[in-house]
Amino acid sequence: MTDIATDAEAPQLPPEVGIRIIYLGPVAPHWELEGIYGDEAAVDEFRRRTNARLQLLPPHDPQFRRNRERVVRDAERENYELHWDLGMPDEDEAAAS
Repeated sequence: MTDIATDAEAPQLPPEVGIRIIYLGPVAPHWELEGIYGDEAAVDEFRRRTNARLQLLPPHDPQFRRNRERVVRDAERENYELHWDLGMPDEDEAAAS
């Protein structure tokens, strides 16, 4: 037996950084990224990478879906909590209002 845990067995650590990505509307720049909590340098680095993927893409652009998935995978790899605000209320948000 080994003492090395596989990914499935490893305990999930709480997110180190929380980030909100906000759709600003049809006029570029379309996106604003703000840190909710965590290291500001980490937020700035994630902001730089995310802006490179999303800056000129509105949510209805076909390329947006692929790039959004890349941003999500990047956040998961870094153990960041990610929130999207596309300007359309989710059912949960509408019920909370």
